[in-house]
Amino acid sequence: MSSNHIDTLRGKIDALQLEKLEALNKPRVNEFVADAFQLCKPDSVFIATDSAEDIEYVRRNAIERGEEKALAMEGHTVHFDGIKDQGRDTKNTRYLLPPDVHLGEHINHMSKQAGLEEVRDLLDGSMAGKEMVVRFYCLGPKDSIFSQLCCQITDSFYVAHSEDLLYRPGYDDFLKADEHQVVFRFLHSAGVLENGVSANVDGRRMYIDLEDNIVYSVNTQYGGNTLGLKKLAMRLGVSRSLREGWLTEHMFIVGVPNESGKVTYITGAFPSMCGKTSTAMLEGQSIVGDDIAYLKKVDGEVRAVNVERGIFGIIADVNPTDDPIIYEALTTPGEAIFSNVLVKDGVPYWIGMGEELPREGINFSGEWHEGKTDSSGKPISPSHKNARYTVKINDLANCDPHMDDPAGVQVGGIIFGGRDSDISVPVEQSFNWTHGVLTKGASLESETTAATLGSEGVREFNPMSNLDFLAASLDTYIHKYIEFADGLDKPPAIFSVNYFLKDKDGRYLNGMMDKKVWITWIEKRINREMGALETPTGFIPLYKDLKELFKSVLGKEYSEDQYKEQFTIRTPEQLARIDRIESIYRREWGIPELLFTTLDRQRVRLEKARNEFGEYISPLLLSQKLMMDQG
Repeated sequence: MSSNHIDTLRGKIDALQLEKLEALNKPRVNEFVADAFQLCKPDSVFIATDSAEDIEYVRRNAIERGEEKALAMEGHTVHFDGIKDQGRDTKNTRYLLPPDVHLGEHINHMSKQAGLEEVRDLLDGSMAGKEMVVRFYCLGPKDSIFSQLCCQITDSFYVAHSEDLLYRPGYDDFLKADEHQVVFRFLHSAGVLENGVSANVDGRRMYIDLEDNIVYSVNTQYGGNTLGLKKLAMRLGVSRSLREGWLTEHMFIVGVPNESGKVTYITGAFPSMCGKTSTAMLEGQSIVGDDIAYLKKVDGEVRAVNVERGIFGIIADVNPTDDPIIYEALTTPGEAIFSNVLVKDGVPYWIGMGEELPREGINFSGEWHEGKTDSSGKPISPSHKNARYTVKINDLANCDPHMDDPAGVQVGGIIFGGRDSDISVPVEQSFNWTHGVLTKGASLESETTAATLGSEGVREFNPMSNLDFLAASLDTYIHKYIEFADGLDKPPAIFSVNYFLKDKDGRYLNGMMDKKVWITWIEKRINREMGALETPTGFIPLYKDLKELFKSVLGKEYSEDQYKEQFTIRTPEQLARIDRIESIYRREWGIPELLFTTLDRQRVRLEKARNEFGEYISPLLLSQKLMMDQG
């Protein structure tokens, strides 16, 4: 069978490229490549190995073919997506499911047969006049129980170049892999190009075949829709991990040291533009990963790895004050790709970078000047709110020494965070694993941002910050998450954070760097070095501890009035959220009753506190009550 697929390509692609494919001796890979070649009809095919020459060929062609432009600083390039192709398109990202398979109302799906017919029709001839690039990667560290092999086919050298920065090379891993090893496969085409960008964005499709572990993407260039190994592969990972008893999560992994240098590793799940990368990049911490993690149980503890080796991060508000490490990487020589920023005289500019932006230049809309409007008359920003940068983590000053450790790192705590203007306190610890999973993870809501196409500022249900990528029914996901603690000697502590709480006038109650205090408190709670105040919804910091931490961590004073306003228990809003979350889960089939009883217990605690203290409960009042009870 393998030879038949190789024969399909023999004489049609360069002999050297065919030799590189034959050397793998992987029939399913040969079949995938041959099928893509016959379907997409490229003029030529490039099979990329892990060699420096092949990697340089990709980088050079990204520039020579106009998908990227060299910037003034050595190693820096810029890429522009089409003006209508600036974010993840969740509407047209669908799971292809066989008959009689239904994963729940949250799943955007269609029949596998109909989906394959549609997307293959869109891909038919899509690479005419272009070169097909075949890449091999490894998600997670190499030679590890976490390793996941991937084969990516694309006609975009920008996509291929980006993935070289973001993922570990895997051609050599394919050479030694067993034929039956699971391989994730991705087929992408930007489709017909006009002025270098995808012309048929109305035909933009990202279809995920869970049965065959294949993702199809067409008529798009934006990274969130085209970087197959990122959120598209994450969906395949979720499906596989839940079948096998581990977790694929939308989480960063960071190492937080204490005063003596002991490092505690923490993971965190945040929707896009909710402070995830900035939390992962806090000064003094080390970073293992900023976006996607595999978590497995090993010898009674949870260990995690970064699926990636690079960052595809939102560049808005990256500046020398708030994100000094990233800012340094973006303003010094070294390999970096900017996308959808403003460029003037070879220098990239973006919103919130800490300096005045030029009034003209080149951006995703072409020639740009201040006051330029789009087809609907709306002003075009100089740099898109969802503009991005792509860099390798090991080029950052704070790269953790265990980033590529095949054994991963031990997880001491898990954080769930979202964009919440009027409900949650800045930081809170759950009572236990189950309480944390169900009231902080499974009950997560977040206000929408520019990272996803559609309206901004809408409160959306997003359990574990993973709903967009959840290739499973909610009942399966919740069950498996609860069960994940079984057999653990010490399950990770679970916390919630909220950096976006506002006062009645709409002003944020926290500074951008206050998160460093919250993370320090979390590390100390994990290691049982600080007390806490019990509330109806979890444990919050004591004022005396925060006063000390703000002074030692940030050199700032922290008043009782700030503490009172930030950590007030807002019982009407808390109760309304419980009602919303319960209503959502009641519409789903098979949700464990434990979720409803846990929510109801929290409701009872809140109602009891409201009856005793009023609707808005000061933490100082709770502290006084606690002291009186203990006295």
